[in-house]
Amino acid sequence: MKSQVLQITAIVAATIVQGYEFVRLNKTDAALLIVDHQIGLATLVRDYEPTVFRQSVIAHAAIGNLFNLPTIMTTSAETGPNGKLPKEVTDLHPNAPYIKRNGEVDAWDNPEFKAAVKATGKSQMIIAGIVTEVCTSFLALSLRAEGYEVFANTEASGTFNDKLAADANRRMEGAGVHLMGMFGIVADLQRDWRNTSPNATEVFAYMDKYQAPVALMARHYSDAISSAGNA
Repeated sequence: MKSQVLQITAIVAATIVQGYEFVRLNKTDAALLIVDHQIGLATLVRDYEPTVFRQSVIAHAAIGNLFNLPTIMTTSAETGPNGKLPKEVTDLHPNAPYIKRNGEVDAWDNPEFKAAVKATGKSQMIIAGIVTEVCTSFLALSLRAEGYEVFANTEASGTFNDKLAADANRRMEGAGVHLMGMFGIVADLQRDWRNTSPNATEVFAYMDKYQAPVALMARHYSDAISSAGNA
């Protein structure tokens, strides 16, 4: 009996592996969505320490400039307690579409937002928002239903507690949403450190500014490139 169970488990595992497709981010196919990263809503986030999450929100927005991605910002009822987007975010994208929704919970239900996404002509959407199980998850699932490849930035999506985050991530993952952190998203978009748009120095300057865990390594790498160029 035990051997039969092991055999069945092995067959199932092999089937899952064979059916897996490694979908990679491509900066020529991607757009960045900033969803309800509002000052009031940020006070609800408990699964990340406030200063860490604030930095992640700004870092998410900065990905658009680093890789020259079409970027769309949206808010929900920002004239109420939800508040506006942080100035640090809007200053990064002064000319980007900024859709201020008055009632739609799922951003995809807003015709102006939907039109802005479609106008990008991109097939891959990098998204993050507050809160994870609503603003991020609802939009991610709607985008998947429309045929988009969706990459949810888990570091820049926050909610009330770890359990709710895990529930939302599991639901998104079951629908084919790719769950990634900041470093993974940036590395996949860069693809090769020899690429020049952006170049490695620019990418590591971004990491030094926004990603404390890799900041020292980023500085060391940039210094090594500079030293090699002056040798």
